[in-house]
Amino acid sequence: MPLFSGRCLSTAKLIGKTALITGCNTGIGKETVLDFYKRGARVIMACRSMEKAEEAKSNIVDACKDLPDVGELVLVKLDLTSLKSVRQCAQHIVDSEPQINILVNNAGIMMCPKGETEDGFEIQFGTNHLAHFLFTLLLLPKIIKSTPARIVTVSSKAHTRYGINFDDLNYKKRRYNAAEAYSQSKLANVLFSRELAKKLKEHNIEGVNTYSLHPGVIKTELGRHLNDTLFPGARPIIGFVLSPFMKNPELGAQTTIYCSVDEKCAEETGLYYSDCAVTTPARSALKDDDAKKLWDISAELVGLGDYNPFKPHQ
Repeated sequence: MPLFSGRCLSTAKLIGKTALITGCNTGIGKETVLDFYKRGARVIMACRSMEKAEEAKSNIVDACKDLPDVGELVLVKLDLTSLKSVRQCAQHIVDSEPQINILVNNAGIMMCPKGETEDGFEIQFGTNHLAHFLFTLLLLPKIIKSTPARIVTVSSKAHTRYGINFDDLNYKKRRYNAAEAYSQSKLANVLFSRELAKKLKEHNIEGVNTYSLHPGVIKTELGRHLNDTLFPGARPIIGFVLSPFMKNPELGAQTTIYCSVDEKCAEETGLYYSDCAVTTPARSALKDDDAKKLWDISAELVGLGDYNPFKPHQ
């Protein structure tokens, strides 16, 4: 366990609020659901496997059966490797939910073997960035009508290790490097959150704040591909070396929870956090030109067309 690990100490309640979390049947996503549920929120669990989501839901409900004023858990299917699934899920939520006060873009894959999404994007960039980019923008009109609202995107300190290659985002021309591709996707998360804050301000939209964060090095299933992409036996070796610095999922979820509910960051937007505090990201994550360029390219790749996400009555 790390010597220092930030904790969200806020006792804020979420009764009457709706939170939406992607990829939350295990790990820090599940811990975030548990926290929001205890605070009284209606929590929408957007997961790829409905079977695993049902199991996670049952676990959370059982764990909280003696607690007062718990919220409600709702399951929706979301496969981030398919833009069709992203659009269907977003439309279902827009049609069925009167409000979305908190969106947590939590789902992610890490350092997996070379692959493509259903739409032909490099698997990590497509899943970690493009799908969440589209999902967020399709939900944004509803979020704008639900102020005060927060959009929280789980990135990683890995965003600092490499840059972003705008000439070959999907590894069509260069040799695939799993660590580099992961880093690029996590840098995209920070740039997206930063540019979204800027665009909301430009459109004079108040009360919708954005956050990106590093959750810490955590004992979860995220590292399940390391044996394939590094070398056989890599996962237990890396786990042993990093064990003094690793957080359990409950501690790993604290910065996500902080950005989602804590009063201290209620007026902050477009910033990057670690251990429940504002932290300076890599220099590459502070380039406004790159943030705008990534936005424009992403909008084209996911086929946004003339859709304007900043109109609240769409």
